[in-house]
Amino acid sequence: MSGRGLQAAGLSHRFRAEGEEVLREVSLTVEEGEFVGILGPNGAGKSTLLRAAAGLMRPTEGAVTLEGASVLEMSARERARAIAYVPQRERIPVGLSVREYVSLGRGPWTSWTGRLSREDRAAVASALERTALTELAGRSVASLSGGEQRRCLTARALAQDARFALLDEPLASLDAHQQVAVGEILRARASAGAGVLAVLHEINLASQLCDRVIVLRGGRRVAEGAPRDALTQGVVEGVFPCRFMRVEGPGRAPCFVPVATR
Repeated sequence: MSGRGLQAAGLSHRFRAEGEEVLREVSLTVEEGEFVGILGPNGAGKSTLLRAAAGLMRPTEGAVTLEGASVLEMSARERARAIAYVPQRERIPVGLSVREYVSLGRGPWTSWTGRLSREDRAAVASALERTALTELAGRSVASLSGGEQRRCLTARALAQDARFALLDEPLASLDAHQQVAVGEILRARASAGAGVLAVLHEINLASQLCDRVIVLRGGRRVAEGAPRDALTQGVVEGVFPCRFMRVEGPGRAPCFVPVATR
């Protein structure tokens, strides 16, 4: 398979040979400079799709390539320079300060000694500033709130400065203000030339921030395209067990107001 950007073709996966498929022939493409959101209910296969796209697992069927080269055949260092991955949950190392933790993102670029160069330190400082963590840089990561720790994960990915950023629920545990702030950081990262692929539960923010969305249900892709095209009333109500009122948001992006459960 060849092509531009990060491509997943025909991904299917089951965790046990006799188990149910959690992904069923899902394909996607993310190009540099593009922000793509993955939407869907719990258990739809979103995190599995993201991990496969990051080269962290081998799908039962299908392949993931970066400009035609298999991500599974890349060395760990080569892959980390190309793809920054932020998991939904991560055990935070005890004893590390916020600055030290964010500095881990520079690992793919440092020498074997791990010593940070002036360029590395500048990248860390920029990531801290963009995620509003500069004042917390000396604090222990373990002492932070859940939302602050989520921002640390995003900052580490920004410091990594990879061509693609893949994030699993980067807005989770954040209040409304911080959701908007982090969403705009990811939007800016894409506008600066990186490819961003993120699992999101915030339909309205995804609608406003993403160039394209992919909607999953039961491991299958049920819709894909620009938010105003893919997020129809029928698609949203068919995926989420709720009735919605669809209104036109900023820039004609659709917004959905939940009305009642079924």
